[in-house]
Amino acid sequence: MAVIRSVIRGVGAYLPRRIMTNADIARIVDTSDEWIIERTGIKRRHIAEDGELTSDLGIAAARQALVRAGVDPVDIDLVICATATPDRTFPATAVRIQSGLGITKGAAFDLQAVCSGFVYGLATADNFLKAGQFKRALVVGAETFSRILDWSDRGTCVLFGDGAGAVVLEAQSQHGDREDRGILATRLRSDGRFEDLLYVDGGPGSTKTTGHLRMNGREVFRHAVQKISGVIEETLLMSGFAADEIDLYVPHQANKRILDGIAKKLGVSPEKIVMTLSHHGNTSAASIPLALNQAFEEHRVAEGNLVLMEAMGGGFTWGAVLARW
Repeated sequence: MAVIRSVIRGVGAYLPRRIMTNADIARIVDTSDEWIIERTGIKRRHIAEDGELTSDLGIAAARQALVRAGVDPVDIDLVICATATPDRTFPATAVRIQSGLGITKGAAFDLQAVCSGFVYGLATADNFLKAGQFKRALVVGAETFSRILDWSDRGTCVLFGDGAGAVVLEAQSQHGDREDRGILATRLRSDGRFEDLLYVDGGPGSTKTTGHLRMNGREVFRHAVQKISGVIEETLLMSGFAADEIDLYVPHQANKRILDGIAKKLGVSPEKIVMTLSHHGNTSAASIPLALNQAFEEHRVAEGNLVLMEAMGGGFTWGAVLARW
């Protein structure tokens, strides 16, 4: 029986030119290269220049994805930007990306699920495409997290960086079996009881300020391993695939210890896991497409491969997407 699947046509990424190493951060707060690497696995991160906006990063990543997909911007009819650091309160950063690319039809909107944003964005676009409302979607994860960091808090400022990644999705008819290309299963979860473990202490509706990121790292770590492992298992069960059948795992790049913990819990070989954390840091909603782009450029993913993407972010929100390349 024929079904509509959302097939990944192209992937792209953009990182700001400015690089901040652990040594650079050690000149700002009481920390060291050894301390950061031991606890996080991060060696450096990219930081947006003054005047370089989240939409600028998203547009650059989207352009590369469109070129690789062989798709003209005018043929895109849905733009979703996953971001927790929009250019403005409104309009949506997605609308600015839409305009910057010369897209004038369809719809564009932002989606806010913090680090889970790109997974949420893929799932949302997939449902629109399967329903027949749109034909081609551009899903962007773009962040300038450096602008909401408290640079005196060494527990958070060492973790995050800026960047953007994007994929082009196209609705295509498939056979409806295990060999289909495209998104095969999605699973999204949230639990607002844990809001105070990872949040920003400001907002236009509360403090009238942007605020800074705050995190209880120990508790976030504990929940992350449990919740991400669980949602991966649920997604595999939905799709009928076993963990060892997945060719490539592309996780949200939060902390190396979290990634190692999930791999151990699921029995996944480290060779199957894409890690960009050491050079990008945690780029929130941008981290999965940035990692996916690196896997593409390193020829670690090929047509027919099963790719599983997963993330957890503030809220808590978490989720996973399984796709065949």
